[in-house]
Amino acid sequence: MNAAAAPRVLCLLIEGFEEIETVAPVDLLRRAGATVTLASVRGELWVTGRCQMMLKADVSLAEVVGGEFELLLIPGGPGVAALRADGQAARLASDLHNRGKLVAAICAAPTLLADAGLLTGKRFTAHGSVKAELPGLLEGEPVVEDGLLITSRGAGTAIEFGLALVSRLFGADKARTIGKSIHWRE
Repeated sequence: MNAAAAPRVLCLLIEGFEEIETVAPVDLLRRAGATVTLASVRGELWVTGRCQMMLKADVSLAEVVGGEFELLLIPGGPGVAALRADGQAARLASDLHNRGKLVAAICAAPTLLADAGLLTGKRFTAHGSVKAELPGLLEGEPVVEDGLLITSRGAGTAIEFGLALVSRLFGADKARTIGKSIHWRE
């Protein structure tokens, strides 16, 4: 990556995404200077979240598959079931991970990482509702990083998760600066 280029992040959007788990990390990454692309998995630009908030995607996922991104961000929410059924997100996570890129998932989205075979032998967390499906889930940890994987528990941990993403892409000092600017745990 060119030192002057902003890190590129790909965030997946599908009907039923969890709004807090999407907006908080995207906001923090953009504050830090990342170029975040919101990609609609199904192609429609306006995507409705679980609480009926609509976000406008920048592109359809089909337009950017195979692009160069330093981080894949997969929010949770009821839409994860459709992402899993489709299989595209798991393949994308596997591809990026195999190319040495970061993959981040929150709430139920770590189930996609399991589908991709990325959680074997790794430390991770996720929402308690998927515990039966993810043996080894670290329940007490808000954010868990293991190699190229970053996982988080849910909406209540979205800011800490977003700051962890900032730290991985920009360093701990930048994450502290961003955290201070939003009065995070002062």
